Amino acid sequence: MAKEKRKPNPPGYINRKAFRSYTVLERVEAGIALEGHEVKSIREGGLNLRDAFCEIVDREAWLVDLHISPYSHTSDMTIDPLRRRRLLMHKREIRKLDTKVRERGFTLIPLKFYFKHGKVKVEIGLCKGKKLYDHKQDVADRDAKRDMEREQRDREKY
Repeated sequence: MAKEKRKPNPPGYINRKAFRSYTVLERVEAGIALEGHEVKSIREGGLNLRDAFCEIVDREAWLVDLHISPYSHTSDMTIDPLRRRRLLMHKREIRKLDTKVRERGFTLIPLKFYFKHGKVKVEIGLCKGKKLYDHKQDVADRDAKRDMEREQRDREKY
């Protein structure tokens, strides 16, 4: 009998707005407490993490404003798609992040969602907000890099 091919995991979800609006200083991987229909909805593509952020309340990490659409094949449609979801992290990791957020005024932003061994994982970033001049500097750096690559490509051509 032929072996069944496993379906590949769906691609991860990346928070592009976070990379544009924040400078990421540190990254931490965390699990997330979800219900079964939410996992199915994520596999189906029903995740929107544009306005999501993390907060630490009573030594627990929570994911706030993460929108998971209701699963299309479920009969129970009374689920709140914006409910707070608990992040599964070690206490020492939570404590470390909490001190940095309180002392230095950083923000915890979900950067990426992906599947790892069948479990949904979220990559949390310790971020600092960018100012307008930071955005302008990023654009200037990107343009300079593109010009250098173009010049090098033209030199190799001749």
